[in-house]
Amino acid sequence: MEGLLQALRAYETFNPSGWVGIYRLLPMWAGIICCVVGVTLLLAGGGRMFRVLAGPIGALLGVWCTGIVTTKLGMPEVVPRLPTIVAAVLLALGFLFPPAITFVGLGVPLGLVAGQIAGPQDFLLGFAPGFIIGGLVGALLHRVVSTLVASAVGAWVLVIGALAALHQFGGLVAAVAGRPWGVIVAAGLFAIAGAVYQLAVRPTPEDADKQSAERERLKQRQAEQRALEKRWGVK
Repeated sequence: MEGLLQALRAYETFNPSGWVGIYRLLPMWAGIICCVVGVTLLLAGGGRMFRVLAGPIGALLGVWCTGIVTTKLGMPEVVPRLPTIVAAVLLALGFLFPPAITFVGLGVPLGLVAGQIAGPQDFLLGFAPGFIIGGLVGALLHRVVSTLVASAVGAWVLVIGALAALHQFGGLVAAVAGRPWGVIVAAGLFAIAGAVYQLAVRPTPEDADKQSAERERLKQRQAEQRALEKRWGVK
């Protein structure tokens, strides 16, 4: 576990080799599970299933954005445990109401950019409207944003899982992993394909509900028709 946590720190910096190299710490069975999870996210991760990702993403956002925003505001140590508290709140909120995470996920970066443009003295005056505007855009485009995020995560989990699951082909896997940009490009292609499928082919959750309700009504009408025919002896 310690080795895995240490490997995950590679994602804190620009380290493509370290990003790909994490597969070496996963056993074959874990790689197979990652492949299943990755394919599932690519095919359906942008719908109701996104809440599974929204919770952890919210927690990461809480840890990351709280420290940056409080530092920009000149009060980095007002509440030492504030990042942990915000992360816990966003974790729960992500599971319960995923659009809140797309609100924060787009609002904070745009707010930081707007605050940076406004300057250190007027950072809050720039950050607040930028955060609100970015958050509203994220909430309104929740399905698009959630689909893109789920497809990106699913694609990366899939390629890392595939490398871990193919340990028996050590030479081939090592050769592929030795070209991290090739792995990243492959993950990008999977992500694009998954996003296009979910946005252009897969029905929205609302459409799926309507289709399900229509099927139930059709079954009910057919049942009523059969009961009526049986009652009047129609063969």
